[in-house]
This record gives sequence, structure tokens and C-alpha cells, in this order.
Amino acid sequence: MATQAHSLSYAGCNFLRQRLVLSTLSGRPVKIRKIRARDDNPGLRDFEASFIRLLDKITNGSRIEINQTGTTLYYQPGLLYGGSVEHDCSVLRGIGYYLESLLCLAPFMKHPLRIVLRGVTNDQVDPSVDVLKATALPILKQFGIDGESLELKIVRRGMPPGGGGEVIFSCPIRKVLKPIQLTDPGKIKRIRGCRYSVRVSPQMANRIVDSARSILNKFIPDIYIYTDHMKGVNSGKSPGFGLSLVAETTNGTFLSAELTSNPQGQGAAVLPEDLGRNCAKLLLEEIYRGGCVDSTNQSLALLFMTLGQQDVSKVLLGPLSPYTIEFLRHLKSFFQIMFKIETKPCGEELKGGDKVLMTCVGIGFSNLSKTLK
Repeated sequence: MATQAHSLSYAGCNFLRQRLVLSTLSGRPVKIRKIRARDDNPGLRDFEASFIRLLDKITNGSRIEINQTGTTLYYQPGLLYGGSVEHDCSVLRGIGYYLESLLCLAPFMKHPLRIVLRGVTNDQVDPSVDVLKATALPILKQFGIDGESLELKIVRRGMPPGGGGEVIFSCPIRKVLKPIQLTDPGKIKRIRGCRYSVRVSPQMANRIVDSARSILNKFIPDIYIYTDHMKGVNSGKSPGFGLSLVAETTNGTFLSAELTSNPQGQGAAVLPEDLGRNCAKLLLEEIYRGGCVDSTNQSLALLFMTLGQQDVSKVLLGPLSPYTIEFLRHLKSFFQIMFKIETKPCGEELKGGDKVLMTCVGIGFSNLSKTLK
């Protein structure tokens, strides 16, 4: 990786969001070459172009240059502006694809962000809006980003391939983030879930719950799964159903799992009973991995620890996902920060899989664009 005049250079289409988000926060320009250069259909995909347009909407003065084939991207970040924004996401990826990055950027805007995103709310690739609402928002609260204006609301559901969903996300701004010490995840005290079905029989949702309960009841009695059956305009353009489960621990840690039916016309039909059973098993696997942050939000917690005050932050995580490992490398490139990583083998105190204790000293990132009242 060559560094010239503080600009970072990368090759390949992987981890595009990570690079652009960290570039925006650190103010360092980034150049990405050879984006699917050898592919039959080279260059940026629609959903990546849509993500770049979204970054352009929430910043002021960003310079984006893309060559004719779309295989080279130069991004010089502007100031995070915020305000009220509307964006139509690409239906090739879920709204979660865009929302994950917005969660990283939202606290550092000039004006509090209120954004309406339209597209696919639940798909099989990205974290659904339900899971981000249940797991990512509590993480923001741990860092002192809370208040009535922190909200993620599902107005309409949209399943792939048609989409048609709509969510509203609003987030307050903070000048500095407080350091965290999350080293004890606690024990699971309850499981909550949301089963949703759109443009199919509401009976599907009930069948999901019975099979999920048949597994989870063996471990804990406090299980409640809400039904969300949207009709008419609010049900989007394609049929589908799914289940998201969230386990809450005594210390306020949230671990999540989710499954969605196959999109219309793609793959074999999924039985609701199988979907419920498999989703319950995925939740049990996530609980086995454990940690104070679930595997979807590891990078969000590590980013906020990096950007915190110049104080020590600690967090206990389950096994690091490949995405998180690459994120740590990017943090080193953009912010010159290294984490102390200690492995904690499972024993008397820690149940489940081997854990990792991540420690770092924040860089004292301050939101300079925040308007002074």
C-alpha cells in the first residue's frame, strides 16, 4: 500500500464501505484502483454507486472522480453536513448495507441527521433494519449517543427483489464520545424477536414461531416474539417472510440472529418451520460466540473506541469476523491506531467459545463541524 501526500491507495472492490467511511472521518483522500477490472462486467456496481451518492448527500464539498469504466475511484472527503436527507437505495442490497455506514458517521455531523431510506428492508445478505435497531442502537447509547432523537423506525417493509420498503433514521450529534469498559457480557435473561410477513398468509408467521420456540424453550422460558404483518401499501412490492431474534443479557448486551425466506423466483421455497428452527440455531451459535457486542456490530464498537477521548477503552468480543480483522488493518492505515488483543480461553468465568479482549486508547477525535449554540 503506497502512501503519497496523505492519500491512501488500494486495489480491488472489497471493503469499499470501510475505506470510504474511514476516509470521511479521517479527512484523508483515498484512491481505489482495479475495481473488478477482470470481470465480464467491470467497475462499480449499482449499489456501490448508490452508496457513493449517499455519501455525497450527507457531506459538503466531497470530490468524487470515477473513470469511464468505473474501475478507478478517487474520493476526497468533504465535511459531514447532515440535516434532512432522502435516499433511494439500490434494491440489489438491503438498507442495512447503507445504514451500517450511516451509524458510523451520524454522530459527527454538523447538523443532526434525519434520513429517509427506501429500498429492501430485509434480505439474506445484509443485516436487516430490525437487527440493527435492536443491537446497534444500544451500542451507540453505551458511547453516550442517546436521547429522544436517536430513532430507527420502519415505516414500510420491502423484500427482495422488488423492494418498496422505507425506514427513517435520526441521530443526535456529539462533540466527543465517552470511553467504554465492556468486559462482562453477563448471562442471557430473555429472548425477544420479531416475525414479519408481507404479501403472504399471516399464518406463515405463526408457523415460524412454534418451531423456533421448540428449540429455545429448552434453554430459557422468557421468550416473546412479536408479529409484524404489514398490508397494502406498507408491504412493499414482493412477497416474503422472516424472523429476527435478539437475546438480551443481564448486563445489557444484545446478541442477534435472523433469517429471511428466499426471494420470489430464486431458489427453492423455504418452509416456515425450517426457517424458525434454523434461526433459533443461529441465535444459539451467536450466544456461543458471545462477547459484549455481537458479530455484526464488532467494527462499529471498535471504530467508536478509536474515536473516543484519549482514555483507555476495553471491550470483550467473541471470535473476530474476517470483516472486523480487515477493519482493524484499515484503522491502522487511516488513524495509526493499534489495539492490544488478548485471547481469553473459555473456562469457569467465560462460557462458550474463546473470547478476545480488545484494548485501545482513543485518538481524542472531536467533532469540529458541530454547530456551536
